[in-house]
This record gives sequence, C-alpha cells and structure tokens, in this order.
Amino acid sequence: MKHPVDVHVGSRVRQRRWMTGMTQQQLAERVGIKFQQIQKYETGMNRISASRLWDIAEALGVPVAFFFEGLQTEAETEVSSQPDIMADREAMELVRSYYAIPETQRRRLFDLARVLSDVA
Repeated sequence: MKHPVDVHVGSRVRQRRWMTGMTQQQLAERVGIKFQQIQKYETGMNRISASRLWDIAEALGVPVAFFFEGLQTEAETEVSSQPDIMADREAMELVRSYYAIPETQRRRLFDLARVLSDVA
C-alpha cells in the first residue's frame, strides 16, 4: 500500500522533472539508476531513501525540502479538498511554456490573464 508521504514526494519529483524539461531517463542517468526506478518513485510505489532523495534534489536543482512542500497532516487534508493543480499535466505544460516566454511579454500575458480571470 502506498504511503501518502511517498506519493506526495514522488509527485513533487515528477513536477520538478517536468518543469525542467527532463525525461525520466535523463534523471535516472544523472542519479545513476534505471528509469523504471524513477517511475516507481514518482508514483509512490517505492519509497525514496534519504541519500537517493539528496541525489535527485541535486540533479533537479532544488533543496530536499522542496519535495515536502505542500505536505499536509491528515487533519489538514480532511479540511482542504482543493485538488493539486500542479498534478495536472496540462497545467505543468502551461507553466513550463509560460516561463519560456521572454520576461516582458510574460508580464503582459500575466496582466492579461489577471484581467480575464477578474471578468469571469
């Protein structure tokens, strides 16, 4: 049975990998394991050891704490029923595309999105 913490950490690994445009194979090579193991980590099927998490964090350019951000206790989880928008593949692609836009154009796009969301 998957532990919620392992699922959360795996999800954060997947999110960061997507944000950097890295494939499972590329991450696996940087960490020195097979890509199938990355798949198991990302789904929470396998628990990531502390030393492996350290290696993954270095390969993805984030502190280890990044993988635990947003983790809630069971009581908090019951109160919060909002879905994790960053778990959605389309949202991840949108964010990655957004940050690929030059900063001045990105700022204009951001302002436009804010105006449109206020109208809706």
